[in-house]
Amino acid sequence: MHRRHCLAAAVLAAAPFLACAQAAPFKVGLILPMTGPFASTGKQIDAAVRLYLAQNGSKVAGRQVEVLLKDDQGLPETTRRLAQELIVGDKVDVLAGFGVTPAALAVAPLATQSKTPSVIMAAATSSIVGASPYFVRTSYTLQQSASTMAEWVHRNGIKDVVTMVSDYGPGIDAEKVFKERVEANGGKVPETIRVPMRNPDFAPFLQRVRDRKPDAVFVFIPSGPAAGLMKQFSERGLDKAGIRLIGDGGVTDDDLLNDMGDAALGVVTSFHYSAAHPSATNRKFVDAFMAANKGLRPNFMAVGGYDGMRVICKALEATKGKGGGDVLVAAMRGQTFESPRGPVVIDAQSGEIIQDVYIRRVEKKDGQLWNVEIDVSKGVRDRASRS
Repeated sequence: MHRRHCLAAAVLAAAPFLACAQAAPFKVGLILPMTGPFASTGKQIDAAVRLYLAQNGSKVAGRQVEVLLKDDQGLPETTRRLAQELIVGDKVDVLAGFGVTPAALAVAPLATQSKTPSVIMAAATSSIVGASPYFVRTSYTLQQSASTMAEWVHRNGIKDVVTMVSDYGPGIDAEKVFKERVEANGGKVPETIRVPMRNPDFAPFLQRVRDRKPDAVFVFIPSGPAAGLMKQFSERGLDKAGIRLIGDGGVTDDDLLNDMGDAALGVVTSFHYSAAHPSATNRKFVDAFMAANKGLRPNFMAVGGYDGMRVICKALEATKGKGGGDVLVAAMRGQTFESPRGPVVIDAQSGEIIQDVYIRRVEKKDGQLWNVEIDVSKGVRDRASRS
């Protein structure tokens, strides 16, 4: 009898430790620019990650999902330091976020060495996913949007286009693929303009465009400065001179679109997401996001974060909560699902995203500006990931 009581007491005493061992939390290190010039990126992705867990539950395969949010201000040296701390100190199972390309690339060697799956939710340079076998992307690439816009330009008889892009990885990607496609289709890109990233003043560059008088100017800039660009485009009279503004969808970012005013009306962009995307899945997402965030409209960063969290949780579920780095990243790849943006595939070999890319035109509905989809290219791959 005494022996039985002792055994029972020993089992009870050990139970909490066994429970902890069986259900260790699953940690996601989320590195985002929550302050600084790219703070809107961090705000959108953080809100979307929280929404996904609120809707789907934060316990997956018996493990509590914990998100450790860190602010890197979009500075790659800070991103690298925070990633190191999260991997070594916090022992995270996954890294995620990465608001800008240099931040993602700074983490690639660490992810590879530690075998930590890392989900690129925002950064868009084509080469990122190839930098580590542990990278998976749920954002988009500039090659996807720029190639789609180049084909639209050809179909619509626009022959002479100047490009104006921010002078860093995504901008250079956009410029290169757009120019190649336009010229392959018989059009001309007589001038390529690169704008400094820091404190850009678009006025002198826009004046160069006006002086050249092309049919259109194709623009890529990070979404934050887009309102200033739109204002200066109108002030410089490019619209009155008959020069069309076209570009990557960040130019008419959903988060900022209503602040741009009527100068944005009629601007045509190519992108993988619009808050106006006409699907039941997207309407549900937009309504829930706005209800949870005081009316804030979700943008492409939000959908990258929301889908990124889905990819992480579904991979954990597929591995029954036991997946380490290699097993977990394998479960992230090959996923196929209906996103608020439309159908999505995470390529099983490359970890790159395959998705529809839309041509959108800014229109006013019920007193608000929206990116209304007018055309679509189905299942667009990044050119670098094509076999």
